[in-house]
Amino acid sequence: MDFRVDPLSGRLVAVAPARAKRPGAEGGFQLDPETRDEREKCPFCEGREDQTPPESFALPAGRDPDTPGWKVRVVPNKYPAFERQEVVVHAPEHVRSLAELDAGQVELVAQAWRARAAAARAEGFPHLFVCVNEGKLAGSSLPHSHSQLVWLHDEPPVQAGEHDGGCRVCALLERERAEGTRVVTETNGLVLLCPYAGRAPYECLIAPVEHEGDGFESDGLAGALALAADALRRLGELRGPPPANLWLHNGDHWHVELLPRLSVFAGVELGSGHYVNSLAPEQAAENLRGV
Repeated sequence: MDFRVDPLSGRLVAVAPARAKRPGAEGGFQLDPETRDEREKCPFCEGREDQTPPESFALPAGRDPDTPGWKVRVVPNKYPAFERQEVVVHAPEHVRSLAELDAGQVELVAQAWRARAAAARAEGFPHLFVCVNEGKLAGSSLPHSHSQLVWLHDEPPVQAGEHDGGCRVCALLERERAEGTRVVTETNGLVLLCPYAGRAPYECLIAPVEHEGDGFESDGLAGALALAADALRRLGELRGPPPANLWLHNGDHWHVELLPRLSVFAGVELGSGHYVNSLAPEQAAENLRGV
């Protein structure tokens, strides 16, 4: 067993490949199959605009609100957990994952995030937390690909802790790129890697190589989403489409974290904050590079 400390959060991770051999460790960690009436009842598909709250933003501009013809659509969350919360519907067609979006559609999603961040700041919410949940095991209640936007007055504490005492992302990237064994790919000034102390199999981090503070102002945001989609496609080739969580940390050095839900966080992880990863990040990166 190999104990590691995550340089961003300080959490302790035990890399324990033997855990993958325990009974039941490999079962059930895929997106649920599409049901017979899923497409017929999906409120996020084009043509069912009346089944959501009135839209707050859409691309392309110029059409009548709440009518067909959109490519990306933003609506208030019907069941919000925060003061302000929105849903970004990633495509008018019934797609179930970022992995199914082409580069042009990913660019529109990034544009929508950027526009809503500007709107949030203009209305007195300086922090926009963005996340994607794919699959029931990752907390998604609807299978149509979408993201959640949470408007916040204060910086999320996990994000704030990552830049306490200097830029931890810069230090992490310097180490990872120097060692190279956990880097999956590097393109257009962005790097995709399986971090040294990933808390679960195939956890990925995507970040600009050069220090950039605000992801919503970065030309690389769409590229980072495209790399996340690429990682999901690679992982789907390896073991089937996974449930996954993705989020943007927009602190001192913005980055995207992708956490495939291929294991269950149980009492040890939830109660102690210590994580057990049954797949060494070095092996995860090698597997992803091979697809």
